[in-house]
Amino acid sequence: MLKIKTILAAVTLSAICALPATAQEHETVHIEKQNWSFAGIFGTYDTNQLRRGFQVFREVCSSCHSANLIAFRTLAEEGGPHFSEGQVKALSAEYDIADPSADDGTRKGVASDFWPAPFVNEQEARDANGGALPPDFSVLAKARGVTDAFPWWVTNYFTGYAEGGPDYIHALMNSYEETPPEGVEIPEGKHYNAVFPGHAIGMAPPLADGIITYVAEEGQEPVPETVDQYSKDVSAYMMWLAEPGLVSRKETGFKVLLFLILFAGLMYATKRKIWSGIEH
Repeated sequence: MLKIKTILAAVTLSAICALPATAQEHETVHIEKQNWSFAGIFGTYDTNQLRRGFQVFREVCSSCHSANLIAFRTLAEEGGPHFSEGQVKALSAEYDIADPSADDGTRKGVASDFWPAPFVNEQEARDANGGALPPDFSVLAKARGVTDAFPWWVTNYFTGYAEGGPDYIHALMNSYEETPPEGVEIPEGKHYNAVFPGHAIGMAPPLADGIITYVAEEGQEPVPETVDQYSKDVSAYMMWLAEPGLVSRKETGFKVLLFLILFAGLMYATKRKIWSGIEH
């Protein structure tokens, strides 16, 4: 028995001594949370921001990344970029859609078509990107997130925090560094990014100040044409891609909570009425 206790004590001591090293190896980079219009239980998408984000996606991101689950007509729905039907029809007609039933195998796009992928297949995508496969944008904002240290993550249940994906994407776009920190080696063809796991990312910095020209909405102040602003706008757009029904979900959830509160009050009043004349 004494020998077993000695072994257990040694194993425990070794584990405790290894904790700091393990924590350092898996240390997560702090990601600053942004102020999103769609945050919180009453948050909604900013139509103008979604339109700018779509412009960033179309002019920059769509050359490598697909969005296979989004149809052109979705861009006209309320709660999103809310383009007019005419704008959506004109936009879809600018793209050639693969269609075996067409005479030459392709036809002009229509509003019911899904966003065309930039590459024919996965191998072509890898060949064009040094072996890396650009992920599809459709639900990427829901597949990424931010890890909060204990016990701060508990507050997320009360604030309704669900913007980890946009926060991560925004931070990723702003965390490229031309020169890696001392002692960090980046393989050839990779780029250093302080936020990306492992810090070696295959995607070159996609954004730069001034590469996209925003057209100011009537009555609106000009929007900065910077990497920070571009990344915020495209992150918001990607959130909408991943959850276009976010606003209706929140509205339904609020109505359900309100009903449950009223129902609980009615049940309590009924209980008091029924048992009021009975001694207990």
